[in-house]
Amino acid sequence: MVSLNKIMVIGNLGADPEMRYTAQGLPVTNFRIAVNFFRNDASGERQKDTEWFRVVTFRQLAEQCNQYLTKGKRAFVEGRFSSREWQTNDGQTRTSNEIVADRVLFLDRPGGSGAPGDDPGFDPGGPPGDPDDLPF
Repeated sequence: MVSLNKIMVIGNLGADPEMRYTAQGLPVTNFRIAVNFFRNDASGERQKDTEWFRVVTFRQLAEQCNQYLTKGKRAFVEGRFSSREWQTNDGQTRTSNEIVADRVLFLDRPGGSGAPGDDPGFDPGGPPGDPDDLPF
């Protein structure tokens, strides 16, 4: 039987990313992203609902997210949805739902404000500079 676990979200970071290293020296970066959904209520008023997602990245992607993302920046996150449980020191069981990202696109221009006029689609692995300077 075929199965699929894929999640894609576009939103804004709620705080600066936090990077740490595992005992094996593997970089891990965590951040939270807010995704807005707009709807009209029964009276026709436009309402905004916000859903928060925890995101975890590893290796080179973790280093890039830590370097290029900051609070308020827009990002596209693609990965798999993961749930995990653990015991706290006082014996309580806790659950965490998160996106384990395998792709993150930085949607704000470097140094930009994230305003609608900023150029979406910035990819730190892509060509530097102004797109008008490209030879094609």
